[in-house]
Formats: sequence, structure tokens, C-alpha cells
Amino acid sequence: MYRLGDSVIYILYGESHGEFIGGVLEGIPKGMEIDIGKISEDLALRKPSAGIGTPRKEPDEVEFLSGIWDGKTTGEKIHYRIRNENTDSSKYDIFNKTPRPGHADLPALVKNPDHRIKGGNQFSGRLTVSIVVAGSIARQFISEQGINVAAFTRSIGGIRDTNDRTFEDATGSKQYKTRAVSADLDTAMTLEILNAAADEDSVGGVIECITTGLPIGFGGTWFESLDSEIARAVFSIPACKAIEFGKGFDLAGMRGSESNDPYCYDGGVKLRTNNMGGILGGMSDGAPVIFRAAFKPTPSIGKEQDTVDLETMQDAKLKIEGRHDPCIVPRAVVVVESVVCLVIADQIMREYLLADPVQSK
Repeated sequence: MYRLGDSVIYILYGESHGEFIGGVLEGIPKGMEIDIGKISEDLALRKPSAGIGTPRKEPDEVEFLSGIWDGKTTGEKIHYRIRNENTDSSKYDIFNKTPRPGHADLPALVKNPDHRIKGGNQFSGRLTVSIVVAGSIARQFISEQGINVAAFTRSIGGIRDTNDRTFEDATGSKQYKTRAVSADLDTAMTLEILNAAADEDSVGGVIECITTGLPIGFGGTWFESLDSEIARAVFSIPACKAIEFGKGFDLAGMRGSESNDPYCYDGGVKLRTNNMGGILGGMSDGAPVIFRAAFKPTPSIGKEQDTVDLETMQDAKLKIEGRHDPCIVPRAVVVVESVVCLVIADQIMREYLLADPVQSK
């Protein structure tokens, strides 16, 4: 089991080819109405699209075991599970002997000699189906506080969206299978994925996430800072290899007079620019929180690759068969949104409990 959060606690369990993948969500207040339809809508965004996603099909039907009754939270732990239907692992046996480059096979086999590779086991992106369920519930909770989260595909392979984008653009990306913000970009990104798949290869990309509605001062400091906790959660998503807030690495080439976001008064304190991505000192500065996360190409590819034979301890070749996404970016967009919703829900409840010492006892 794997845990995220302190006051809103999410626990993930299961394996990619096990009987179930599940989760436990604790700390959501009692009496909150849960829209199951919205959970299904979020899960649909994680499903693979024909041609650019894995051939593996799963119904992803959620069974709630506790914590929700008659459409409302009971205040108890919300426990749910999703059955895996398509679990043929026969093509994965070879990876116990010849581990996949770019995958967790080798570290897992060395760390745990009893480890046996079935799909991606606990390292698989398949487990993100549970994250989306918990994140969808957290999304409904934070939206009641006026806080909303939306993400979109900023780039796939060599196709990059270079325009400034709004929260409305990000929300509109749901209509495109690549999660791009326009039909032209969707077509170009789709072709980029199809070309890689035709070469028995894969591509990565960048996801941008925008959060609105956070009041000035929301968040923590140091190890509880809003950006550090978001970064930790996003880095936990399989294949994420980099993250930057606001102008990120470009800030290193600026002067302070260029990077500082000037304040102004317009019916309240506002910022003229948002180079910092909406966070200062670990807290919201009132601007939208904006970050980008980079996801590596899928490591399981059909091209022949160099590896080692762990039985003979000699160099070997590997050609991977099975059901794999040539690009995981489009399916990861809703997963990024989900972990951000969980982090914000946790920080909301932490601030609530600190403000109400009776509840924190």
C-alpha cells in the first residue's frame, strides 16, 4: 500500500495484473454529495483512445465498499476497488530474465529477489485508475470551495503548443483525444504518436496544469509548501521525469527586475504577470497556480534493445511484445489533475483542523 496526504489521506493498492486495483480515501467531510457520474467521466478520460493507446481494454467499473451511502459521504473511510479483467501476463515472463531498459524491472528484481514481473506490477500506470477515482472525489470537494483544476497537453514528441493558454483552454481539451487545446494541434499530435507506433517506438510529452481559486496565503512552508507537495505527488505518477512552476528553468536566465511579478490593485491585490506560477514561499500569491510536468516515452517498445541476461550475466537483445501505449501523455492528463486535487484537498483540511482545535483533537 502507498500513502499520500496527512489530513485527507489517500492509500493506493493493487498490481497491474492482479485481481483488483483499489484505494482508500480518508478525511473527506461527512454529508458531502458524491456525483458518481463525474467519477465515470474522469475515468473515461484515462481510457486509451483507438490508435494512439494500448489495445488493453478494461471496463473500469468502480465498486464502493464503504464510506458512501445513498450518494453521500458517511465520514468513514471511502474504500473502493476496480476489477482487472484483462490480465494475461504470459508475454511478460521474459522480463524476469532480460529486464526492459527504461523500466523498473531491474531495480525491482535486485531490490526484491522474490519479485516476479507481471505487467508492470505495482510500478504500472494501470494503477492510476485508482488515483483518478480518489482525485475525482477530491475535485468535487475542492470545487465546493471555489477551487478548480484543469490540465492539457502542452507537447507530444516534436509537436509543441507555444501559445499562452487559459483555464478555459485546458477545460476544452477534454474534447480531443490527445488532450490538446485545438483541432489542429490534436491532429498533429495524433500523427506524431502514430508515426512512432509505426516505427515500433514511443514518444513522450509535457502536460500543463492550471489551478484557479486559491486565496492568497493558501499553502504551507518548507516541507509542507504547496509546490513541494504538488511536485512530490506529480513525480509519483509513473513516467514523470521533470516539473517546473511558472517560467521554471527560464527564471535562471532572467534578472530579478524581469522575473518579479509586479503587484497592482484592481478590485483587490492582483499580479500583472505570473512568472512564479502562482506560488511564493510555498503559498498561493493569488494568481493561477501553473506548472508543467514532463513524461518520458513509454519504455516498452517493439524496437530491438540492448539489455542483459540475468541468468547468464551476459549482454542480450530484447524485442518487446504485448499491449503498450506508444504515448501515455493523453491518458496522464487527468491523472495529473487528480493528484493536484488530492494535495489541495489535504491542505484545505489541514488548515481547517488547525483553525478548529476541537476537530483536531
